[in-house]
Amino acid sequence: MYIYGAAAALLLSFLLVAWFATASAQAPESAPRSAFTLRAPRLLMALKWLAVFGLLLTMATGFLGNRDPYRNFSMTFFWVVFVLAFAYLTALIGDLYAEINPWATIAQWLDRAIPGFTQGRFRYPGWLGYWPALAFYMAFIWIELFGHSRPLSLATLLAAYSLLSMAGVWLVGAVAWFRYCEFFAVFLRLLARMAPVEYGQRGLRLRMPFTGLLEQPVERWSLLVFVLFMLSSTAFDGLAATKVWIQLFWGDPLGILEPWIGTKPIFEFPALRPVYFAWQTFCLLLSPFLYLGVYLMATALMKCITQSPLPLRELALRFALSLLPIVLVYNITHYYTLILTQGVKIVSLLSDPFGWRWNLFGTAELFRAPFLPGMNLVWHTQVGLILFGHIVSVYLAHMEALRIFPTRRLAAISQIPMLLLMVLFTSVGLWILAQPITS
Repeated sequence: MYIYGAAAALLLSFLLVAWFATASAQAPESAPRSAFTLRAPRLLMALKWLAVFGLLLTMATGFLGNRDPYRNFSMTFFWVVFVLAFAYLTALIGDLYAEINPWATIAQWLDRAIPGFTQGRFRYPGWLGYWPALAFYMAFIWIELFGHSRPLSLATLLAAYSLLSMAGVWLVGAVAWFRYCEFFAVFLRLLARMAPVEYGQRGLRLRMPFTGLLEQPVERWSLLVFVLFMLSSTAFDGLAATKVWIQLFWGDPLGILEPWIGTKPIFEFPALRPVYFAWQTFCLLLSPFLYLGVYLMATALMKCITQSPLPLRELALRFALSLLPIVLVYNITHYYTLILTQGVKIVSLLSDPFGWRWNLFGTAELFRAPFLPGMNLVWHTQVGLILFGHIVSVYLAHMEALRIFPTRRLAAISQIPMLLLMVLFTSVGLWILAQPITS
């Protein structure tokens, strides 16, 4: 009933947008913008130093601190505060990370010591596009899901990534590296397109929320696949913990594995664990391309029913960013409870980052217990957020259609395949969240 209700609400929102939206409402240049600007170089410099300090402290506590991940600053700060909370904050305050990126700051410092360090030695090949960032992002999600990281392994990975980033800056230059290769920069830059705040050479400017997604389309296939992996990796993480997914392999309902191994897979659990691990990895890496196939089918249907002269590639790239609100709400619904259960502990960990029973700021005993929200609250928040994200995506896709197609009628017809795609994403997202999980 929740799925039917959400699908009906999505359909109603589509009808309202198709009826009331006009082409003039969607042009980026017509979106209300504030004349307010803010330039605070001292604050920006302080934030840069703070970001570098946070990176170094994360590595130091990982190498030298307590091995217990719950008593070590590095795990909570990196996985919960930075990867989750800061990402959600970016969707509200804009791409602050581009201004305070610790690896970019370190590269600038090295450039002062070694003139020309950030200029690069080779021209970045255009055909590579965002594929390096996607490869790093896939490796990062794999580590998150299957790496069983601990403070020491996290510190080792951050140190290796820091060295790799400096080598990349030295090879292709800071501009190309942080635009196409450094996946945190790409990930957060995409989320920042939804923010009501943008940063530029003239300072800080305000804009209507989500209008940044209409300002510039995706320019490369690699960035489209990156966006789809942001969506598919979250869905895979939720699906992989469900009873349905685990029984798909270990229960062997289709009888594929039993003739091969001679018995039920679950009876050969120790021997088949590496196979299951490889299967999980394969499905994770394949997921964005499955989503790409479904997305291209919807786009091809759009091209067919509208008889648009635009090539399929251009249509697919033009509508890609309309999926980002779904990406954001999927991520929030799956992980926001970690901020309440584990993220709040950062207050106590700041006073004892190494887990050595310090109390530097007098907060070592604060927020030690997690906040446990009621499951009714969690579920209804998830339903509301997923529905909201899909409605925003429907609106943005329609606004983009008004820019592409010559009439409102043709724009509305063009969005029927996208509406079906949104209903599918809504239903699948709610179904995954409703499944019982198992260990």
